[in-house]
Amino acid sequence: MRTIQAVQIVCLVGGCALASFGVEISGHIRVIGAREKTPSTVIVYAEALDDHTPVKAGHYQMVQRNKTFLPHVLAVPVGSTVSFANADQIFHNVFSLSPPPFDLGLYRAGSAKTLVFTEPSTYRVFCNIHPHMKALLLVLPTSSIAEADSQRTYQMDLPPGHYRLTAWSEQSSPVDLPIAVESGRLTVPEVTLDESKSVEAPHKNKYGRNYPPNYEALRH
Repeated sequence: MRTIQAVQIVCLVGGCALASFGVEISGHIRVIGAREKTPSTVIVYAEALDDHTPVKAGHYQMVQRNKTFLPHVLAVPVGSTVSFANADQIFHNVFSLSPPPFDLGLYRAGSAKTLVFTEPSTYRVFCNIHPHMKALLLVLPTSSIAEADSQRTYQMDLPPGHYRLTAWSEQSSPVDLPIAVESGRLTVPEVTLDESKSVEAPHKNKYGRNYPPNYEALRH
């Protein structure tokens, strides 16, 4: 369930000019209860509440290298094309059972498969050959997306208006924050993500069954 921090923010810097690209939004994400040694990726995105600005789709890539998905977390606007390139010297079979599911089939080194993602969703992405390979693909109903840096700070540019700002990490429930953007620069109050209740969810192969013992060793 989403947590909503009900704080209204208005930037009232007298006399400051509005840049043509919008207002600079910045903030900090506080992460508590982290269980992983490696900090989780934090994504922040904003959805306009008072207009229907078209989402700007793009082209993105999630590479398979050293039996690892790179990046581990990828956030894209809905309608975007994602290329799943195989940079290993072995076969891979990328799939997701998240709705709506997809299966790219078996493909060799040096090749790639692409998909256009037309529906917002959070996809848990796996390889049907290598059980340890996993990634997350966020397909979002907005083009205003930022990834927090190593210090958990972020920034983005937004036109004036009212927005729902959402902070998300792999190990926490998302947190929503309503903001009102007017002019100048806007510093958003700190948002806290709680990762203490995260549980590693086991996954099946693309047929919805357990991976056979030694399957990865047999298939390389």
